[in-house]
Amino acid sequence: MFIGNVDNIDKDGSDFHSIIYSVLDYLRTADFKNVSDGSYPMPHTDFMLKVQRYKTRPLSDCRPEAHEKFIDVQYVAEGEEILGWCPLSPDLKIVAPYDEKSDVVFYEKLMPESSVILGARNYAVLFPLDVHRPCSSLDDDEPSDVTKIVVKIPVDLILEEILEFVGVKNFLSE
Repeated sequence: MFIGNVDNIDKDGSDFHSIIYSVLDYLRTADFKNVSDGSYPMPHTDFMLKVQRYKTRPLSDCRPEAHEKFIDVQYVAEGEEILGWCPLSPDLKIVAPYDEKSDVVFYEKLMPESSVILGARNYAVLFPLDVHRPCSSLDDDEPSDVTKIVVKIPVDLILEEILEFVGVKNFLSE
């Protein structure tokens, strides 16, 4: 996982994969104020983005999750929430097995747990080894309104480019 603010990607994003950089650059310039909740094609890509508005929930009501096929780019356009995180580990207890159609597995809790506050214009890029718990309130007694955009980037797309870059793809296909 890595986190940041979209206003800093020109400075911080020089080492980002070009696909991740282009997604963050799009999020930096797009205005989602008048976009209804739902899934939309992201311009100039084959990716879908999901616009969602919700009230944050108490930490105990949020389940840790992970994905296998997609990298999540979670961008908070408005509001703030706590994003919990831990590395994938065999010590994590699965409470809902992997669902291939929705590309998600749910866990009982994060171990060891770290967390970060995602405020307006902040993002988190979450890879398949990043177990995460989004949507948590900073204060269980005071939920906040959040507008979040989630972009799903196929892992295979980035993996294919990395394998090609290091010459493994051509080696494997011979």
